[in-house]
Amino acid sequence: MSTSAERSGRSAPLSEAVIPGLEASSWEEFLSPGNLGRALRRVEANRGAPGVDGMTTQELRGWIRERWAGVREALDAGTYRPSPVRRVVIPKPGGSGERLLGVPTVLDRLIQQAIAQVLTPIFDPCFSGASFGFRPGKSAHQAVRVARRAIEDGHRWVVDVDLDRFFDRVNFDILMARVARKVTDRRLLKLIRAYLEAGVMIDGIVRASVEGTPQGSPLSPILSNIMLDDLDRELWRRGHRFVRFADDLRVFVRSRRAAQRVLDSVTTVVEQRLKLKVNRDKSSVRHAREATLLGFGFYFSRSGVRIRVDPKAVKRLKDRIRELTRRRWSVSMICRMDRLNAFISGWMAYFHLADLASRLRDLDEWLRSRLRQIRWKEWKRYSAKRRNLRQLGIPDRAAREWAASSKGYWRIAGSPVLKRALPNIHWDDLGLLGLQNTWRRLRTTA
Repeated sequence: MSTSAERSGRSAPLSEAVIPGLEASSWEEFLSPGNLGRALRRVEANRGAPGVDGMTTQELRGWIRERWAGVREALDAGTYRPSPVRRVVIPKPGGSGERLLGVPTVLDRLIQQAIAQVLTPIFDPCFSGASFGFRPGKSAHQAVRVARRAIEDGHRWVVDVDLDRFFDRVNFDILMARVARKVTDRRLLKLIRAYLEAGVMIDGIVRASVEGTPQGSPLSPILSNIMLDDLDRELWRRGHRFVRFADDLRVFVRSRRAAQRVLDSVTTVVEQRLKLKVNRDKSSVRHAREATLLGFGFYFSRSGVRIRVDPKAVKRLKDRIRELTRRRWSVSMICRMDRLNAFISGWMAYFHLADLASRLRDLDEWLRSRLRQIRWKEWKRYSAKRRNLRQLGIPDRAAREWAASSKGYWRIAGSPVLKRALPNIHWDDLGLLGLQNTWRRLRTTA
């Protein structure tokens, strides 16, 4: 059975639905209008930077309407050649090095997303329940809760296995052999391989790819889970409690000696069977109270094992707030507040899982002090400072003394007079989302 568009030799619009009951091969499912339509909407929603051709996600739909027939013909004929990815280098959090990202063109992102949507229902149901990264229905919070349960059950020594530049070292032949275990369509396998070998454009020069799956491509998450599924199965076969989120692996055992044995055996599996590399300098054996996972840590209380935020994540929080509350950043307080609220909402949506009540109270006071020094600088002159202090309820004598003060901005921000003039409710009325209030709200609704 075929659609009228197929009988006429033209590809159907991407928004059409797949015909119910149609039995299709992996290739036909990949190129079905319904699958391509979902992929297009996903790429548009994710936005992202252009690839080497400069085309944006906003331009993609119009480009496809005019030229998809030619792309489809090249795909069916096996002559389609993916464009090289554009190299982007971003610093890792905490200044621990650089992360290499590859930005495909938006057309290649569409095709890769369509492939990923076909591979996911084939492979994902068979992945380990201890694998949480980039999987439908799985999340980082689930991984952290599972880790906490393992620690509560007495597995208080944590093996932190650091896969050295995992996304840059994946062996093409080993990866494709694992994909071919369940995907038999040679056209689809050939296209996946073509994306792995598409190359990278650096400073205008295309460099061939001989290993790795570029971070930033829609195919990379599912391929990384396929690659590491053998490691998951081996850990499961040996009866280990573990959690993996992409290339972030933690194994939980009952003693330091057992933890060291596990680190040695996992290193052997990774390096000999998967031909990857374990970074021995960054891999470690730690007690649970010192271990971290996905920005979280753990501590022990009378009520059991509790979740905390990794101090490095708190430092990054404060660094970002410092950027948004710079005195030299000349924007209105309303604009500044909008940016702060957006950041606080996003940060807290992730970290509200941790027990933060007392820590956030101090951070809120620090944040308001930074806002008070901005307001003090905005008033500039003696006359404006005195007038504003008087309008905010400060007696005239105190207003004159403080307006004439030569103390620095930070000391004035922490002074009783400015705290009285600009109390907590002042910032609440301006719409500031306090860290503690946001945490409480999210904990209530979680």
